[in-house]
Amino acid sequence: MPKYYEAGEVLDDNRPCAGLRADLRQCLSESDCMNKEGRSAKECLHVTSSLDQNCRAIANTFFQCKRSLLDNRNRFRGRKGY
Repeated sequence: MPKYYEAGEVLDDNRPCAGLRADLRQCLSESDCMNKEGRSAKECLHVTSSLDQNCRAIANTFFQCKRSLLDNRNRFRGRKGY
């Protein structure tokens, strides 16, 4: 379960997908890719072999949320509730 939803804290960021962005940032900062290998967050996202399964799942959900913002069907269905 993502930590943002467990803590129940309110973010100052009002942009879409803000909760997933915070979860992904937290997961990447705790990963071995950034801590032990010394890579940046952008490099860790491109090198998927060094990320654990949880971070990859959060990254995929975040990218799907961002992609759903460009979908024209949102006019009728509304934004997805990630």
